[in-house]
Amino acid sequence: MQDQGKARFAKMLHHRAEKLKKGEPVAPPLISATTYHLPEVEGASHIYGRMAMPTWEAVEAQLGILEDAPCVAFPSGMAAISAALMAVLTDRKRLIIPSDGYYVTRVFSAEILAAYGVEVIEVPTAEIATADVSGGAVVFIETPSNPGLECCDIALIAQRVRTAGGLLIVDNTTMTPLLQRPLDLGADMVVAADTKAPGGHSDILFGHVATRDVELAARVRNWRKLSGAVPGAFEAWLLHRGIETLEVRLERMCASAQVIAERLAAHPGVTNLRFPGLASDPSHEIASRQMSGYGFLIGFELPSGAAAEAFLAACPFITQTTSFGGTHTAGERRARWGDPVSEGFIRLSIGVEPVEPLWNAIAEALGNPG
Repeated sequence: MQDQGKARFAKMLHHRAEKLKKGEPVAPPLISATTYHLPEVEGASHIYGRMAMPTWEAVEAQLGILEDAPCVAFPSGMAAISAALMAVLTDRKRLIIPSDGYYVTRVFSAEILAAYGVEVIEVPTAEIATADVSGGAVVFIETPSNPGLECCDIALIAQRVRTAGGLLIVDNTTMTPLLQRPLDLGADMVVAADTKAPGGHSDILFGHVATRDVELAARVRNWRKLSGAVPGAFEAWLLHRGIETLEVRLERMCASAQVIAERLAAHPGVTNLRFPGLASDPSHEIASRQMSGYGFLIGFELPSGAAAEAFLAACPFITQTTSFGGTHTAGERRARWGDPVSEGFIRLSIGVEPVEPLWNAIAEALGNPG
């Protein structure tokens, strides 16, 4: 992480201090009230739990410092994604999304948005920079893509979309604002699943939308209020705690991922390895320009689906699960979920385990892939 990011994170850790009075808790209290004392409404800080809640606001303040932009909290990453899309696909009816991106975004677009008259166009991540973005389209990108880890040039795409009168939304879940800053690169909105690395402990669902456009922020916030897509106070409280260790966890996870990716690259049983931190990776040049770290996700292929399943079952330090960004290293065979990948493709999310025991377990499991 660059020095500016470290300074931003330090500020975030102490953002409550200036408002604390003598004897108040340093950690924000968990407040789950839905109703508030209202002898009169005018001037009330809170009115009803669906509109605002103090514990959400504590998390939104954290995220706002990290994003350097106002943030709106949601009960999941998909709630944030759907809110961002619904807020902008009103007068705009053309949506470009990655064909190799998160599959739920594609399903939501095809089954829900298309039914409301939105023209949904799927384009591979590697081709979005040259795609036809005319007509004021909403362009939604995910970089690195999930699960293929293909990167695209955010600044270039933002410039092209803006020139065409469109809007750019970037899903920054895989990187977090500590490793990649889409708003600084020209994006109109950022969405993210804080369920992943920001929460970090595989025990909450959460998401957020960030934008520096006042009107867009108001529309997203209004969508949350009217749709009822509101986060729980306890989840917000857990996320607040998780975010406070995000920088430390990311440092270990990213460093370990670099070591393991380099060793996997030399393993004869591994093919089609993807990790932006490798000089040989097709996305390395773009990633080096727009990211301050290469992340903790690795993609690679084994000879067959059976070989991939045997490897995952044989490694005691890989949790078989369908999420990523937690403290435990996690792996899954993504073809299970219908992603356009080979049967033997594995997405590996590196956790905070010491790297040598983790690598030894991976290497031993690869030695007998079935």
